[in-house]
Amino acid sequence: MQERRAGGGRGSAPSRMNPMVLPAGVYAPVPTPFDTQDTFDPLRFRVALARWVASPLAGLVVLGSNGEAPLVDEEESDGVIAVAREAIPPGRPLIVGTGRESTRATVAASRRAAALGADAVIVRTPGFFKSQMTSDVFVRHYTAVADASPVPVLLYNFTAVTGVNIGADAVARLAQHPNVVGIKESGGDVAQIAELVAAGGSAFRVFAGSSTSFYASLCVGAAGGILALGCVLPDACAALFDLVRQGAHHDARALQSRLVPLAQLLGNRYGVAGLKAALALVGCDVGPPRPPLVALDAHGRDAVERALRTFSHWPLLNEA
Repeated sequence: MQERRAGGGRGSAPSRMNPMVLPAGVYAPVPTPFDTQDTFDPLRFRVALARWVASPLAGLVVLGSNGEAPLVDEEESDGVIAVAREAIPPGRPLIVGTGRESTRATVAASRRAAALGADAVIVRTPGFFKSQMTSDVFVRHYTAVADASPVPVLLYNFTAVTGVNIGADAVARLAQHPNVVGIKESGGDVAQIAELVAAGGSAFRVFAGSSTSFYASLCVGAAGGILALGCVLPDACAALFDLVRQGAHHDARALQSRLVPLAQLLGNRYGVAGLKAALALVGCDVGPPRPPLVALDAHGRDAVERALRTFSHWPLLNEA
């Protein structure tokens, strides 16, 4: 595994991993548990983390989009990271979402995450001032973050949420930075995945963020996926990854087809509410979404439950 030098931030405790290329495979962007009083629930989080750690996931991502990061304040964020670090053993990457709208705030969040034990940070593109987010702006922003971060940086492109897109030209420039180790591309555009793979080079990891096109993304060179579906069906998602690596494409395509209905429900259809409902249905209660998000209604829960029945013969999260 090719090593890449970590950034030069100071005053932070090191992570429990050597700075290197992140392992290929399936990562779960886990939800943040809240109680009925709309407060972060560390007990629920510890129980859920134990199940994810017992699964074949390559690593875990906290405080990403599925972790409702924009709705979590800085003090709560630090608590989420601390609980996760305590639960996740050495050698299993803990990646923390630290994207903020300003470069300064992103640097500060990345340094705090590193001090709390993050192995890497994942930084979404700023997007409030959409018309001004050019390739040059992205390169300056991420270069400043990577220079200051004590741990490796993953770029994070989620156009459906941010309204901006970081193109292959900017990614090619950023991939030259020794502390920028990869990107999560959450769109389902396989052509863009292929462009990012070509732009980044051999040591740069491209992770798919769309479960519906995971197979196709792996076929064009993605190193794995950071998949909401991996929170609920870690074994099935890991099996798809392994089948592609083994060249068993017929079986891989068949498994991808089975995953699509549930992946669609946990993605664009229901989002965080769908993910939390699915986890509750497999015996992993992570509480309700944080307002203004709302829990699924009965119709939505029934749809998710029907989709889960397709995997009655697969290990679910509660059986890990």
